Amino acid sequence: MPEGPIASIMREKLTAAFQPTRLELEDDSWRHAGHHHEGGMDAQPGGESHFNLTIVSQAFAGMGRVQRQRSVNAVLAAELAGPVHALSIKARTPDEAGG
Repeated sequence: MPEGPIASIMREKLTAAFQPTRLELEDDSWRHAGHHHEGGMDAQPGGESHFNLTIVSQAFAGMGRVQRQRSVNAVLAAELAGPVHALSIKARTPDEAGG
């Protein structure tokens, strides 16, 4: 399934900010079908409202878990204020990710 417009914007912003060695962004909106916040940007069922993110970057070195999540949230502030209702974040350094 092709990546939607919100996911593409998020991927571009995260890549520019963190230069990740690994970036996995999964649209998990389908699991929230029927919820009042379902629909994301285009208000269609399954419409990019919930995501799971795994990001590996040297930029996270020296940061704790909360600081890493806050830095990701800051980069995606516009999306989190609008179409994205939930974002699960796993942010690691290359050493922590095993490579």
